[in-house]
Amino acid sequence: MLPDLELAIRLQQLDNRAGELTREIGSLPKHIAEIEKRLESHTRKLDADRAALAANQRDRKKTESDNQLQEQKIGKLRDQMLDAKTNDQYRAFQHEIEFCEKEIRRGEDRILELMGESEPLEKNVKAAEAALKEEKAQVEGEKQQAIGRTAEDKKTLEQIKQERSQIVARLNANLYRQYERIRKARRGIAIAEAVDGRCGACHMAMRLQFFQDLKRGEQVMTCESCSRILYYQPPVETEDIAGESASAVQG
Repeated sequence: MLPDLELAIRLQQLDNRAGELTREIGSLPKHIAEIEKRLESHTRKLDADRAALAANQRDRKKTESDNQLQEQKIGKLRDQMLDAKTNDQYRAFQHEIEFCEKEIRRGEDRILELMGESEPLEKNVKAAEAALKEEKAQVEGEKQQAIGRTAEDKKTLEQIKQERSQIVARLNANLYRQYERIRKARRGIAIAEAVDGRCGACHMAMRLQFFQDLKRGEQVMTCESCSRILYYQPPVETEDIAGESASAVQG
């Protein structure tokens, strides 16, 4: 294989890897934003549960306070009943006391209702607080992992850029211009391997003579269909391990 073609193949490998790293670096902030958004959603749900529990406790406290006022009012009415001059006045005080007692019973029913509602609310808040604490730790771990991965990717990308610059400096200028032109036109893939007489990129079959010329590796050739630079990698010959063992026994 021509030395310049070997350099171009390595250049393609570096550019492929650089593209992968660049995409990953770009995706990590989005990943962080997604997990933070999920955390924010759960935080809002916890805030809503806390608000519902607080409202329940306020209603209960107010109802208990109202009942106390009614009880105080009943005490005053009983005192006033002692000074009633007529039966009508006495009955009026009785009716008012009955009304207050009815309001107290209604308030007590409401307190029991609120107590029943508060129990699941308290459980929800406690469960949500525990889950949120665990999720915050998990999110922080994922963020730190993403930050570390980004730093590692950037370091690797810088190393790739340095090696790429070295290869470009050694590569034939005309071939490099051709490589860049094809790479821009073909979504980043300028070089393809010929496999079984077909272009490894567009998968179009090659003419027999064209494939034979490519296998000789005497010149840079491009696919007649997609115009990518082609290379041929001869199959690796594997030694007969069993044969070697047999020779060793015979020896």
